[in-house]
Amino acid sequence: MTTLQTQTVSGLELWQWRHQARQTAIAADVSVTELDWLLQQMIGLDDITLKLESFKDRGEISLPLPLANLSELWQRRLNDRVPVQYLAGVAQWRNFSLQVSPDVLIPRLETEGLIDMAIAAVAQSSLPLDQGHWADLGTGSGAIAIALADAFPNISIHAVDYDAAALAVAQVNAERYGMSDRIHFYLGSWFEPLAHLKGQFSGMIANPPYVPSTRLTEMDPEVAHEPQHAVYGNGQDGLDHVRHLIKLAPDYLMPGGTWLMEMMVGQSEAVNHLFQTQGQYRDIQIHPDYADRNRLALTYRA
Repeated sequence: MTTLQTQTVSGLELWQWRHQARQTAIAADVSVTELDWLLQQMIGLDDITLKLESFKDRGEISLPLPLANLSELWQRRLNDRVPVQYLAGVAQWRNFSLQVSPDVLIPRLETEGLIDMAIAAVAQSSLPLDQGHWADLGTGSGAIAIALADAFPNISIHAVDYDAAALAVAQVNAERYGMSDRIHFYLGSWFEPLAHLKGQFSGMIANPPYVPSTRLTEMDPEVAHEPQHAVYGNGQDGLDHVRHLIKLAPDYLMPGGTWLMEMMVGQSEAVNHLFQTQGQYRDIQIHPDYADRNRLALTYRA
């Protein structure tokens, strides 16, 4: 592990380093915007300063680590395909800056759609779904739980993950945003820790593992650095966890409670069928994500 050691460099030295790093990014087919994002997170330079390169004329710039160590980090991005968020230890999601590590999935833009859908569902419901209990199943970094707490100040969130290391990350993020008193964390598998709240949930959200293991060779190399149990679902089609959640969720939702879930491209027909055949849901909806791909589901307890 690289030991961080503060040092100062001239603006010209940093400009020269960035110029060279941009060339290596292009050669490795990595977006140069990732380099500037890393510099923003590690050094604190803002986007405008980087675009205008106005830092070049500064006499001194303080770095949290030597340029040689920064080069080592960047080479890990290029050569090992480590996601830039893991290098910085942080991911930007909605209006949050969340701690991340290889113990948790990197929260992605498409998952933000679940929060916006939840906000719309609450606004459209005749029931007070913005009160009571909500669940975040497979919380990972805690992104969904934190976003729910931010959107609905009067709810109590129950965040579940069966990986203790992931829960530790989520708890740090909840504490950072002053939400530890409203988010209750549970170590366990899906609904198991929530048996005492059966029939009481106003809403539930899950981003379960759903990628079939047969798709392993098709995935971006960056995905190999993320927790594999959170990426690949069981069963030939990757939907065994989804089946389990859809089957049991009505036992935990109150009548009229809402249930939201993410899926993979191409799974919407199968997921819609699972909701239909379960028999205890109404108003089943499949929504596109921000890339206009049908990957988000919303329904209500009948």
